[in-house]
Amino acid sequence: MRQNTADYRQLFLNDTPMMDMRAPVEYVRGAFPHTENLPLLDDLQRQQVGTEYKRNGQQAAIELGWTLATPAVRSQRLAMWRDFVQRHPHGYLYCFRGGLRSRTAQQLLRDDGIDYPLVEGGYKAMRTFLLEELERQCAQLPLVVIAGHTGSGKTELIQAAARAIDLEGIAHHRGSSFGRMRQAQPAQIDFENRVSIDLLKLAQAPGQVFVEDESHLIGRCALPPVLQDALKRAPRVLVQEPVEARAQRIVRDYVTEALARFADAESGPQQALGEELRGNLSRIQKRLGGLRYRQLDEMLQDANRELARGGSAEAYVPLVCALLREYYDGTYDYLMAKRAGDVLFCGSHAEVLQWLGTQSAP
Repeated sequence: MRQNTADYRQLFLNDTPMMDMRAPVEYVRGAFPHTENLPLLDDLQRQQVGTEYKRNGQQAAIELGWTLATPAVRSQRLAMWRDFVQRHPHGYLYCFRGGLRSRTAQQLLRDDGIDYPLVEGGYKAMRTFLLEELERQCAQLPLVVIAGHTGSGKTELIQAAARAIDLEGIAHHRGSSFGRMRQAQPAQIDFENRVSIDLLKLAQAPGQVFVEDESHLIGRCALPPVLQDALKRAPRVLVQEPVEARAQRIVRDYVTEALARFADAESGPQQALGEELRGNLSRIQKRLGGLRYRQLDEMLQDANRELARGGSAEAYVPLVCALLREYYDGTYDYLMAKRAGDVLFCGSHAEVLQWLGTQSAP
């Protein structure tokens, strides 16, 4: 029989499957990778039991919980839990604090002939561990920031590095007004948990850890302040690419390859993508100014029509060049001026890629 555990480090290092007993509303607010929400109480039942607890105390709440756990409800819950146990015989279960809900589920499983361990301290203790670990790793890990203007190919370099954390990949967003990806962005707590776990795993071996230079927001995911401070202090690698090359890369990423996201659009992929691009451009209208925004929007509509007519994305390149020169480069230069770290290397995308190949961990 396996024992209950409080070894949170090993749970996360090993990507241990875990059964989350919290109500769906709690799970949506924040959870961990490799978990499944198989609640003891649904949202309504949790609310009813919570109200009873406030009015009449714990024992009354427990009695109401057992009243709500009709034979049909128990049968349904047990069927889901048995399935999880069969798929993940080395997993664990947890609730918010490792208390009543976890132990009730554990007892119900035991009555059904299944011994399955729980995580002591539950979600709250694991979340606290990850927040503390994030502080520790931001202070200890030798982070190196890959910096450069928009379109320099920083994400490609992060993905090519031997040891790196892909913040945009975790956030499911490319970090600009045009950066939405196919997957929905995670909840803020989910984003923070994943960043902490990835840093924890990287800390198990020596060597530099490369991270892309980011502002405080990646889409709607905010970088934890402790990580923002670490990035400001970290040494940098600067990627220097001409505007034209950056524009070509952006058009490839945000137009040519983005069309696949709209394959099932009723209006057709070209029109659907064009509408999204216009919506994205409108988000920076105030910063561009009314007249310039209208000029650029007209260029965008012309490029959208060219894409729909002949499949060519070349008409987007002059538009992107203008956006880079007039908006993105100035904004990035302002942020770069606030960075304090030394510059370890400076070169083109190809040169930085070659340099990264010499930086393998020992």
